[in-house]
Amino acid sequence: MQSGVPTATTSGSTPVANAAPSAPSKPPQRIGVTREIFPGEKRVATVPEVVEKLIKLGFTVSVETGAGDAANFSDETYVAAGAQIVDSAAKVWAESDIVFKVCVPTNAEVDMMREGGILIGFIWPAQNPELMQQLTAKKATVLAIDSLPRMLSRAQKMDALTSQAGVAGYRAVVEAANAFGRFFAGQITAAGKVQPAKVFIAGAGVAGLAAIGTAVGLGAIVRANDTRAEVADQVISMGGEFVKVDFEEEGGGGGGYAKVMSEGFQQAQRDMYAKQAREVDIIITTALIPGKPAPRLITAEMVKSMKPGSVIVDMAAERGGNCELTVPGEAVVRHGVTIVGYTDLASRLAKQSSTLYATNLFRLAEELCKTKDGVVNVNMEDEAIRGLTVTKEGSITWPPPAPKQAAAAPAAAKPAAAPAAKKGGHGHGGDTEPMAGSKLAIMFGVAAALFWLIGANAPKEFLSHFTVFVLACFVGYMVVWNVKPALHTPLMSVTNAISSIIAIGALVQISPIVGAASRPDSLITWVAGAGIVLTAINMFGGFAVTQRMLAMFRK
Repeated sequence: MQSGVPTATTSGSTPVANAAPSAPSKPPQRIGVTREIFPGEKRVATVPEVVEKLIKLGFTVSVETGAGDAANFSDETYVAAGAQIVDSAAKVWAESDIVFKVCVPTNAEVDMMREGGILIGFIWPAQNPELMQQLTAKKATVLAIDSLPRMLSRAQKMDALTSQAGVAGYRAVVEAANAFGRFFAGQITAAGKVQPAKVFIAGAGVAGLAAIGTAVGLGAIVRANDTRAEVADQVISMGGEFVKVDFEEEGGGGGGYAKVMSEGFQQAQRDMYAKQAREVDIIITTALIPGKPAPRLITAEMVKSMKPGSVIVDMAAERGGNCELTVPGEAVVRHGVTIVGYTDLASRLAKQSSTLYATNLFRLAEELCKTKDGVVNVNMEDEAIRGLTVTKEGSITWPPPAPKQAAAAPAAAKPAAAPAAKKGGHGHGGDTEPMAGSKLAIMFGVAAALFWLIGANAPKEFLSHFTVFVLACFVGYMVVWNVKPALHTPLMSVTNAISSIIAIGALVQISPIVGAASRPDSLITWVAGAGIVLTAINMFGGFAVTQRMLAMFRK
């Protein structure tokens, strides 16, 4: 076929009329990334590593010059990845079909936006109604990454709130360590014993769990509390101690957040916080409720009761703070306690947080451009995309409709009556237990027959080795698998398996003494006896030593 207008043929290869030319495909869209102008913001919305992936999806990418400097991504690295460097933010906004941002755009930035463009970033539509109206006037399509339906499992890869909270939780512990005057880990030195620091974390969401893991890694004794009961296991798994409020009330509020608790619970919680404030060295607060001011958890009286030199890191400072004495954006000293109220914790690890955020936006771009042709399709039938979309081509679409409920399962048919147990069956399980017993009997019968055939026909030398092999497998199974999981280090598993083989081999060698008392003075017999003693010491002593080593790490 020549490279002209394509023709179609029937199954008999008879030419038919020329087909109509297909509609021209849309050109790939341009993604623009600007320098963040919010004071103190160091993050950037995409990084060179992600630029390469966006280009493979079919997009072209423009980056404002210097956009990544604060996060240690130079213009040269963006160019090497395939991006075009633009000398002004106005050009990026005007020439880009899609703009990636971190912070909420200012009015001046929205004014530079091209009409009908697409904006992806943090918007917080409930807190910024005027911004929503301005974006609507631009006939913009806006995807607010903060509005992602987090309960959807496939949305986790796009969850920028989680990725940034994890970075902030880590940084909160670093800031606490910087302000704290001692080690986190306990130490015994020639100059004396250093007690480990005690850290209390209020709120065990993503940021709280990241803080727990970091503080535990630094050697501190970590306690945590959360209104959601299901978080207790997560705290314990991270190496912390869950401190329960002496009041029964469930605090899950949906979407991974906590709800506002009753007055009775709050009073019991305040009593618990007051006790912890007197005992611990560091408090990290993370409690936030969507659309509401941060709840006040730490009062001025609690701060006064803390030991001099203690530290409070208030991760909710941007929303007013969990501590009554927090000054947003600053670190202040009150009653001898340093209160850190920084609102840019994630930005203080700009390279890491930018990389994670850029990956979140790339995963969103994959969902928007499944055809990999560089053209975005904002599919409002997709529950995740619908939740993100706050304006669509100039129409406000926020808040999204309630998530679709799964269709109710049809009423289950009434189960048929269970057949009566057969005579001779035991227990009340009907035929189940007799069948299991019969299968077990058949299995042992087959194994016995197999061993008899081997014993009747195999050479004597083979039988000796085969016996050692079978017994070693059995003993090895018992000493490796039938022990506490905490003792299953690779070294213990290997040494116990070897020890079991040594023990069986030694028993085979010493067996003549037990039988006909032959060769009682043989050197090999005495060596075998010593091997049994040493192997027993190795196996049982190994477990005891490992248990004591594990106990050293339990606070």
